[in-house]
Amino acid sequence: MSAVATTTVGASPVTLRRARVRTHAQRLVLCGYVLGAVAVTWRLWADPGARAQVGDAQDVTLFAWFMRYEATAVAHWHLPALVTAAMNPPQGVSLMWNTSLLLPGVLLAPVTLLAGPQVTLTTVLTLGFAGSAAALFWVLRRWGASTVAAALGGAVYGFSPALLNSGIGHYHLQFAVLPPLIIDALLRLLAGRGRAAFSGAWLGLLAAAQLFTGEELLTDTALAAVLLTVALAASHPRAVRDRARDWAFGMGISVLIFLTLCGPALWQQFGGPLREHYVAHTTHYTSYLSAHPFGFVTPPGDLLLHTAGSAATAASYPTHLSEYLAYLGWPLLAVLVIAAVWGWRDPRVRVCAVTFAALELLSLGDAYHRVPLLSQLIPDRLAILADGAAAALLAFALDRARTAAARAPGPLWGQLATATAVLAVLPLLPLPYQAAPVAPVPGGWQAALARLRLTPGARVLVVPIPYNKFTQAMRWQASTGAPGTLIGGFFLGPNQDGTTKVNPGPATADALDLDPLWAGRRPEARRSLAEMRADLQSWHPAAVVEVLRRHSRVPPVLTRLLGRPSFRIDRVLVWRR
Repeated sequence: MSAVATTTVGASPVTLRRARVRTHAQRLVLCGYVLGAVAVTWRLWADPGARAQVGDAQDVTLFAWFMRYEATAVAHWHLPALVTAAMNPPQGVSLMWNTSLLLPGVLLAPVTLLAGPQVTLTTVLTLGFAGSAAALFWVLRRWGASTVAAALGGAVYGFSPALLNSGIGHYHLQFAVLPPLIIDALLRLLAGRGRAAFSGAWLGLLAAAQLFTGEELLTDTALAAVLLTVALAASHPRAVRDRARDWAFGMGISVLIFLTLCGPALWQQFGGPLREHYVAHTTHYTSYLSAHPFGFVTPPGDLLLHTAGSAATAASYPTHLSEYLAYLGWPLLAVLVIAAVWGWRDPRVRVCAVTFAALELLSLGDAYHRVPLLSQLIPDRLAILADGAAAALLAFALDRARTAAARAPGPLWGQLATATAVLAVLPLLPLPYQAAPVAPVPGGWQAALARLRLTPGARVLVVPIPYNKFTQAMRWQASTGAPGTLIGGFFLGPNQDGTTKVNPGPATADALDLDPLWAGRRPEARRSLAEMRADLQSWHPAAVVEVLRRHSRVPPVLTRLLGRPSFRIDRVLVWRR
């Protein structure tokens, strides 16, 4: 690593010994991150192909579906198409408008093909914790932080409540390995470290990789980069002005590489047939997905140090726990404030403090919901970048305190500063994820679909029709790769006027009728057989499949609609079309 002293001919034994100690210490830190990631996910690794984290089953299923789709494309020796009709035919689904986790899905395709998509997702989750911590550790060391301070900072970021709760179902946010590297590349351009062309090219490659990993996190990282740049320019206006030409040249290289790699995908997203547009978030929506003040200091139940009362308060958050991202705790917040005030003269502390405060303010939502571009962001997710800034602030301030302590009388002041930082971070210790079995493939599923002998691209309507919480059919398709094309689905797509909507189209209307009947309940509104028949004619399904379930009221409806079933294998009832 760059922080390790370069050994040269003639270096003293003491210098070589210190370099080896630093190298071993850094390896131990990285091993610690891996062990920590495994500790958080060990219940999933106990049966990685059949277990998922508790809390957001439909999102986990959607990611599993994308892992299977991308691995299938790689198995056929081509990259995944950015618009696929493997779900929601005939319109299809846009990978760019959905959280397709495209780059990790392609790179980990061998894992998916050999062990299944759920193993791939648990791998992504584990790499997300360890990799995010290691990335910030490497960046902090590169900018002068000691091994101890950088190790603590990396742990705060990589295992923060923001990443822990994002990991309940938002893999594209939890895999936050690239944002620290993007910020580092930008800082190197601003500070004039290294060749501008190389730094710009590296920045463009990292930004492209992040776009194909999680477009939203790239947007949030860009906002954090703007805030950091402004803080740095305000702190060192002359230095930034002197390097403006090199910075502009490097940024030009970065943009050129980014557009070369991502231009076709962005054109498909914003100019293709499935282009979408968001309606500007209303004040109510922004409040719903904004950080709430109590969330900064009230620990949720998935942290080691919580109370029944705090867990209940966190559980009352307006949306799902996967959006409860702001928690840092009173001790760490107090230490950060003291560190910012005491270390203000250190430019690293000052820039990190300003960036952290600005991101936390923006995460409250009301500060910018009327700004045209920023109104499209989900405010509470800025906590991920804010936690990175907080971790860097803590690391640089800790080093400053330890340096000052070394000059003060008494041998224990440095240890006291380190102990204080560690104690402030202890409330962030996570508990292992709770695990639950994923929807098992029903008996007869593969045999029935094999008996149909469907042609590639043949459409199949499965009851329960997948939407929102009824995503079992997507899970069965992800687990087995069959059928090749599934009518309906849980996804983001444009409605008739192009506005983004969750699972638009007539399949949802039929699902709202049939799926409650499948679950043994009465639907709120009934569609006529004529309406369902019209939908079937528009889809041209090769088969209609129902997975039989106790108390289901669907078979009589489908018999009236389609006639007698063609055959049944185990729990799978099939109408051939």
